[in-house]
Amino acid sequence: MTGADSEIIDELLQHALDIQHLGPSEASPDSRLSTDDLLDVVRHRDLFEALYDSALDRRDLEDRLGVSRATSHRFTRWLEDEAYAERVDGRYHLTGEGEVVAEAVLQFERKIRTADRLAPLLDVICEEHRDFVVEPFENATVTVATPSDPYAPVTRFLTLLRGCERFRGFNTTHMIPPGLADLYGDPFADCEVELISPSDVVGTLQDSENDRIRRRLRDDHLKLRTREALPYGLALFDDRVGIGGYDEETGAMRVFVDTDAPIARAWGERVYETFKQNSTPVRADASRERREER
Repeated sequence: MTGADSEIIDELLQHALDIQHLGPSEASPDSRLSTDDLLDVVRHRDLFEALYDSALDRRDLEDRLGVSRATSHRFTRWLEDEAYAERVDGRYHLTGEGEVVAEAVLQFERKIRTADRLAPLLDVICEEHRDFVVEPFENATVTVATPSDPYAPVTRFLTLLRGCERFRGFNTTHMIPPGLADLYGDPFADCEVELISPSDVVGTLQDSENDRIRRRLRDDHLKLRTREALPYGLALFDDRVGIGGYDEETGAMRVFVDTDAPIARAWGERVYETFKQNSTPVRADASRERREER
């Protein structure tokens, strides 16, 4: 991850925290924009988008937007009246204010579109979604459990896991129901694994009678860490990051969202390291000691 990537991730995480604590606008009613003013800006989305990359003359605007001369004149007059653009040498340039408004409009549309795509995940992590940064997952693959294919998210997870050389994650144990793990064989057979899980889950793994799990714990290919408060499931593969959302009552995975977008991967790395720093490593010989105590 480059320094620039790190700065972007820091900004995204800070923005998510700011939104969480900011709540509704604290501006006085008199200083807030009216709904009509906000709608006016959104209605001119295509106009802002056309001018965002480069200045255009009126004819270029007409061609780009597919509008009449009268409509382009109305558009440019509105831009100048609002001080969002100015005419220089026959071409319209966004002002500094206009560029900021254009960015806000484009980001607003992208966030709404992304929220719609991620709705199945956001619905099941509703209590934690303000800590989840949606923008990096704009083009993610969304796999949802359905009555005809209740294990679709699990299958997607196992497909990505196959051939993975290093896997890290937190709150991921529900991603592989015991029966399916047996059906697919050892999903971590060729993989170095580090998991952060609640203490009861770690205890279950330590006490497992499954020879594969016991062997992997013993040869240090499976490293466990424990922490109580965990949100959604985070899965870090070699080159992808995935988020799992679970059914509150059954614990079954209802949706799995994954992407190979570099910024999403960087976000996942940063979140995982944050949780890891606030977790406790479990000694490799702890499982033997637990059995001896019993």
